[in-house]
Amino acid sequence: MRRPHRAPQPVLKQGPRTNRDIRVPRVQLVDADGSNRGILTTEDAVLLAEEQGLDLVEVAPNSDPPVCKILDYGRFKFQTQKKAAEARKKQKTFEVKEIKMRPNIDSHDYEVKMKAVRKFFDGGDKVKVTLRFRGREMAHQNLGMELLNKVRDDTSEFAKVEAEPKLEGRQMVMVLAPVQR
Repeated sequence: MRRPHRAPQPVLKQGPRTNRDIRVPRVQLVDADGSNRGILTTEDAVLLAEEQGLDLVEVAPNSDPPVCKILDYGRFKFQTQKKAAEARKKQKTFEVKEIKMRPNIDSHDYEVKMKAVRKFFDGGDKVKVTLRFRGREMAHQNLGMELLNKVRDDTSEFAKVEAEPKLEGRQMVMVLAPVQR
């Protein structure tokens, strides 16, 4: 059985409207060297742009009348993509790393965990310290709080507490973030 023929979907254009896509009767025109040419009909503005071998680009569509500029659209698109890529590169991304402990952790195990925490902070990541209680350990939550306070004190010179220790079911959680230098 054959499927019925469908008309192709119209391609939605990304970015600002250009040249003949601008459908308003009048526009505020800024020419290629940045000087204001005043309010013109859209047709006249397009003809001026074509005379110069450039494009008419709508730069402020929400103003009344819309502001259009005469420029090289290909170059304009390239520069906006370049700016966006530069902004993405400068954006700081970080992960939340998790360290799991128990309330009766041995001192050597604690030191190993603290080395890992230090390494995570040096990498610019946040650290979520999770303290898991089992069985009767729930009766001694004060030991867990003391341990998390010790972690906070040991990391105070290079980290700040982002989320204070709180009990979530059978575990106590605290989030630490690196201090910006």
